[in-house]
Amino acid sequence: MGAVPSTPQRPQDTAEYLIGSFVGEKSFPLGSDFWQKLLELPLNLRWPTDRVQEACQLFAQNNCYTRHLAKILIHLAQCLQNSISTSGAPSPIYMKAVNAVYISSVFLKYLIENVQNNNSEDLYLSLDEREPVPEGFIIDLNIENVVMLNVLSFIGSVDVSTKTYLLHQELLNFMLVAMSTQLLYGLSPGLTDMNPFIDAAMVQESSLVSLVVRRLLLNYIVRPCIPLNSTSYPVFSEGSQPGVLQRVGSAAATFVFLPFNYLASSNGEAKRNTLADCSLHVLLILNYYHKCMVGDESVTDRSDDSAASDAKANTYFSDNRYCKALENARDIEFDRVDIEGNTHNGSLVRLPFASLFDTLGACLGDETAVLLLYTLVIGNSDFLEYVLLRTDLDTLLMPILETLYNASKRTSNHIYILLIILLILSQDSSFNTSIHKMILRSVPWYQEHLLHQTSLGSLMVIILTRTVKYNLSKLRDLYLHTTCVATLANMAPQVHRLSAYASQRLVGLFYMLSRKYNKLAEKIDDKIGKNGSVQEGSLAEDMSAELHIYTDFLRIVLEILNAILTYALPRNPEVVYAIMHRQEVFHPFKNHPRFNELIENIYMVLDFFNSRMDAHTKDGEWSVEKVLQLVIINCRSWRGEGMKMFTQLHFSYEQESHPEEFFTPYIWRLALTHCGFSFNPGTINLFPVDLSGEKLNDYGGKFDKHQNGQLDQHVQLDV
Repeated sequence: MGAVPSTPQRPQDTAEYLIGSFVGEKSFPLGSDFWQKLLELPLNLRWPTDRVQEACQLFAQNNCYTRHLAKILIHLAQCLQNSISTSGAPSPIYMKAVNAVYISSVFLKYLIENVQNNNSEDLYLSLDEREPVPEGFIIDLNIENVVMLNVLSFIGSVDVSTKTYLLHQELLNFMLVAMSTQLLYGLSPGLTDMNPFIDAAMVQESSLVSLVVRRLLLNYIVRPCIPLNSTSYPVFSEGSQPGVLQRVGSAAATFVFLPFNYLASSNGEAKRNTLADCSLHVLLILNYYHKCMVGDESVTDRSDDSAASDAKANTYFSDNRYCKALENARDIEFDRVDIEGNTHNGSLVRLPFASLFDTLGACLGDETAVLLLYTLVIGNSDFLEYVLLRTDLDTLLMPILETLYNASKRTSNHIYILLIILLILSQDSSFNTSIHKMILRSVPWYQEHLLHQTSLGSLMVIILTRTVKYNLSKLRDLYLHTTCVATLANMAPQVHRLSAYASQRLVGLFYMLSRKYNKLAEKIDDKIGKNGSVQEGSLAEDMSAELHIYTDFLRIVLEILNAILTYALPRNPEVVYAIMHRQEVFHPFKNHPRFNELIENIYMVLDFFNSRMDAHTKDGEWSVEKVLQLVIINCRSWRGEGMKMFTQLHFSYEQESHPEEFFTPYIWRLALTHCGFSFNPGTINLFPVDLSGEKLNDYGGKFDKHQNGQLDQHVQLDV
């Protein structure tokens, strides 16, 4: 079909003939030697783009008769069985499996992209009833189950090595292809969604699931990088030129085979590890998948409308063994018997938490790494406890804070997930204490102010207040505000020696919000006029609702300041100084019914320290150093008598009951960006797609929280 082989071969043995026969009208029996010839073929022939497109179209037309997709998938399963069972298998066995999985990936992906009405039955994942099954082929399950069992078995049980690296990579690519049926459906999993391969992955034994989860995480932690060369991998036998099926991938099916140039590139993107990236995306897709099921009650005897209504009301989501395995993962350093004496199941996922912690700290500039950290701290109590006990919390916090500092270069989703992680960590009082004990020599990436010998806790306060300021001017996201001030509120009682700059930023936060509040109040007064009433649905009503929100924020900031003054004043002279320096900003709110009690406490502190200053008026002019020294001295004699005690604010994060509605499209957008995996945008229903052809950017594409489902619906802040 368009090229001449370089060495003499029988016509029926050439790549042109074999690939052409595979996509053609003739159906080859499962036991035909055609399949062995196809899978033993060195795939180094090059086709032009139009021929590749023609091959994919022909395959799509003929597969319903030939069932060649089902047959090559069966051969793939057989190759993987041989690869697993043969100890020290020679390269030809692995290369047959590589060929099988790659050919399967290319044409399966094309079929998924072009199924009619999102009906995966058009894939024809079954053999004709008259198809003879050769001896040695055991097909007692449906084909997708057989394939996924063997794919997952290889991933979970075979170590990554120079010999197996290529096959591991291609199996991960195949997993992404096979699970891409999710892209055809909407945000909420429905009863009519058909995801045959991912459903097959979900029903595997828990012991196998644990092995797979462990291997995927180890791939991410170890980040194996095997150099590719033509000696080890004959698929690259003509230098770095792509082979025929690489052309299929890049041109027609737009699926990128192990990207040789990508791995060999000298630019920054080469630092990404393909195997690690794909492993993490596959793991997260599996973790957040939920199949919609119908309860046992029969509705078949009722009218269609009634039956449909009752079926919807009687739906539930199946359990996810990958999610449970990740939630129950334990540190490899600890014994299988936990502190309560409970012996765990032998299939428990055991990981080196120390290595995982360090890897995450090094990779948190990447959104997918952030999603993994979020998934672990929200779902795995052992890992969260491990993080909280680490004495080097800067390993995680510094990249998080630096990313928040550069928020304008990141997606709102990336920023928001990071803020939720900080909120979850701040729920622990020992965390809040620890971060103020850790002193940073410098923070070179912070440009607005020289930060020297600043505590990690002070830096957190600086970045959180800065994020609120950025949000006020750019994003105007209510829940981003809420998450920032909730984290600050959790931190407040344990604040210790907050730096001068952090103290100024905290008081400045109140001033910034008060200005917003006052401007809104003036606008509302102008709109209401002499009537003194707000009409329903009017602009004034909208502004009144916004004013109520700012009232709540102002009160929380006042409670933060109160918590520091009530529980930690002697340890925070810089906070006292900052309040004294900007004391005029509190005056307009002294008589406000929502604020007066909190303001009274602040003025009690101000009266105490102002009176001490008045007693030293004869000492000459006041300098910053002299005022601060006086504050430090008088902090020692502060007793807090007469201060009104308020219940400490404590905000907690609670994940919504269906987080997959946000995370599934989010993860797939990242997979389409970072895994060399693309998909026909015209068939994607999982999230909105810009059909103008604009490429996804380096941070996961042009999308905000609402394009991936209502992100704000996944936050519960409980006081």
